[in-house]
Amino acid sequence: MLRAFKTSYILDVYLQLFEEYQCTTLNTRILWTDHIISMDQEHIKFILSTGFEHFWRGRWQKERMERFLGQGIFNRDDEMWRMDLYSRFALDAASEFLFGQNLDTLSATLPVAGKTKMGPKGSATEDPWGSFASAFEMAQQVITARSRVGYFWPLFELFRDKNAPNAEVVHRWLDPLVKSALSEKEKMEKAGICSPVTEKNFLQHLAESTDDPIIIRDQLLSLLLAARDTTACLLTYVTYFMAIYPEITKRLRSEVLEHCGTSGSVTYEQLRNLKYMRAVINETLRLYPPVPLNVRESRAGGCTLSPSDSTYRASCDADVMADDPRPLHMPGSTAITFLPLLTQRNKILWGSDADVFDPDRWLEGERLSRFVANPMMFTPFSAGPRICLGQNYAYNEASFFLVRLLQQFDTFSLAPEAQPSGSLPPLEWKRRKGRQVEEKIWPAAALTLFVKGGLWVRIAREAH
Repeated sequence: MLRAFKTSYILDVYLQLFEEYQCTTLNTRILWTDHIISMDQEHIKFILSTGFEHFWRGRWQKERMERFLGQGIFNRDDEMWRMDLYSRFALDAASEFLFGQNLDTLSATLPVAGKTKMGPKGSATEDPWGSFASAFEMAQQVITARSRVGYFWPLFELFRDKNAPNAEVVHRWLDPLVKSALSEKEKMEKAGICSPVTEKNFLQHLAESTDDPIIIRDQLLSLLLAARDTTACLLTYVTYFMAIYPEITKRLRSEVLEHCGTSGSVTYEQLRNLKYMRAVINETLRLYPPVPLNVRESRAGGCTLSPSDSTYRASCDADVMADDPRPLHMPGSTAITFLPLLTQRNKILWGSDADVFDPDRWLEGERLSRFVANPMMFTPFSAGPRICLGQNYAYNEASFFLVRLLQQFDTFSLAPEAQPSGSLPPLEWKRRKGRQVEEKIWPAAALTLFVKGGLWVRIAREAH
């Protein structure tokens, strides 16, 4: 099963289990340990929203991430919680508000087509930025591998912490920024100077709230993960769809030119008027949510998850899985993995064309009404008290980038010959079903979704 995770389509191992047992939630009891897996929208709703108080990140999940994310927001509960081109663009944009300076990684050397090796997530690069990115991404791969092994992952790392070298590189990159912020804070306090709130970046706000450099670094790292990897993932898959569906690119570019012109500044109001742009982004997030799976653990005392929605059980065809109508009791300290990627491709919820990329489903009344009536069927930014606070930032950042891109270019095509060796989809996928049959790239996940070997495309502007 562990080997299948490395060679099969994204989350296909789980989907095959659900289809084999005709359910959307099951318990994988391995070595006397319960671990529940679910793609059920009602169970996801309970975990993230209505039953939020019964769950937390859990001790085991924290231990897997401790060396990398430390006390960051994604690795804490309760009070501690309350407290390549696209990845480079996302990092540079994020660094402006996180650190108060543009790291300008876009100016560094880009990978060379056809001569690049695979990195942990995407393609490898040879520069100072590349060493940070490689360690940052490898740390996520280690955490993902630990999750697959389960509670017994420490047995595979008895003699060394596999994330120690990755964390050292990442911390070496961030620590000078934290030290500088704390030093600047001390100088201003001694001089009796108070900077205006509007001029402060996120790092300065953190420095004002604590003098602990470890807490500051861990929070920065968590926000960097959210701001860089998720936006880069979204832009990567939007570009992928523009490359394989030129008619969608043409329609999207037409809307951009109508509302934003061919140049000039782009305003928030203009972005709000790009209805088809939002539909394309939502449809991309539906099929390729940046965080395709997540884990929670039931608190002491356990809880009972409500049955699945009977409406969808009644609508099942004979060849489509049916949800179990019984409540599900979870003992305390039981892990549950929920799978937004599979929920958002569930044909019971989204119709027979659930695997099809069709932005119009977000514009038409009947299909859109399904989501309006059941918003938990679409949770790319999570939901409930821990919903992503940066979702509007992500929409605006992605929209702004796509506007600028489409103002300059109108032709996008894949360049499979430039892909690093071993990064193209296996031929056996053609004999399967669902999206993997027509997939031109290899979707993979390590905390966040990415394209194996990176997405290589040709971008051009037709002569007019």
